[in-house]
Amino acid sequence: MVLSERASFDLAQRVRVGAGAPLGEVFSFLSGLYFRGKLTYARAFADPSDRRAGVFVITPTDGLCPVDEPVDLARLRRFATVDIEGDDPRYRGPLDRDARRLARRIGPSGEVVLLGSIATGKYVDPLLAVLGERLRFPADFVGRGDMSRGGLLLRCARAGTELTYVGVRDTVRRGPRPPRLLPLVR
Repeated sequence: MVLSERASFDLAQRVRVGAGAPLGEVFSFLSGLYFRGKLTYARAFADPSDRRAGVFVITPTDGLCPVDEPVDLARLRRFATVDIEGDDPRYRGPLDRDARRLARRIGPSGEVVLLGSIATGKYVDPLLAVLGERLRFPADFVGRGDMSRGGLLLRCARAGTELTYVGVRDTVRRGPRPPRLLPLVR
């Protein structure tokens, strides 16, 4: 929809004209609840006083990119040419490069919290190879699907409650499905 020449809504117009629109905003539109939850949560709990900290998106062709980095139509089309697969060098090369840069930035005691899926290796394997014990994720993600994770992240951000993080390396990546999130009382 964003790529359509006929799209007249604000985000589509910004992607097609000038410098583009922020990557996080574009991915939130494309991915819906799950990415919106990740972005809202990451912004709520990233430490702004830590100059090494940042909120990044794993992209299909450009590695780790800051969420506020502009993305235009040409870049989105390039993203669409590559599936995120662990063995595709168009995906892995930039991700490996940026993971090494991030590892140097955070130093030996820094940590990286992955808010993506840990059930498959396409995100975890490249990051784990570089970050090792410094790669963490919310323990409450195990067994949850995308929409449940997105809803959980939005609720935590709104409540100001940060999740508990555990190391990816020594954790069960797949587990029993936890109870459904209770409906919000409005």
